[in-house]
This record gives sequence, structure tokens and C-alpha cells, in this order.
Amino acid sequence: MRAYTIILEPDLEEGGYTVTVPALPGCITQGETVEQCVERVREAIEGFIESLKADGEAIPEETEPPQMITVHVAA
Repeated sequence: MRAYTIILEPDLEEGGYTVTVPALPGCITQGETVEQCVERVREAIEGFIESLKADGEAIPEETEPPQMITVHVAA
């Protein structure tokens, strides 16, 4: 088993979320609900890893989860 952090960003124009996996650049999906996003990103990660294996590439591991910090600036 591997564990990956996912980022859900609200899609303000279309609704739902865009989902990315920072440890797997290019692994992106979307969904209408958080539950749907989690289901879809699991499938996306599995397919992404299968593709890496088929190409003989190393499978990235997330050694430290990304951090999200809010920074306030004058606008």
C-alpha cells in the first residue's frame, strides 16, 4: 500500500472540484463531491502507477506530505 496526499480545489465556474496529487505530477481528476473525488483519484492514481510500471519508470513515494500555508498580502 502507498499513501498520497491529494489536493481538492473548488471549481468556481463549473462546480465541484479539481483534484491533484502533488507527488504524482500530471495525475489529475475532478468530481462533483468530495466522495466522488476520492473515488476518482484512487482510480487515477492506480492508472498512473500502472502506466509508470509499464514504461519501466520508478514509482514516486510521498516521503513528507505537502504543507499548505495561507499568506496575507496587501492588495
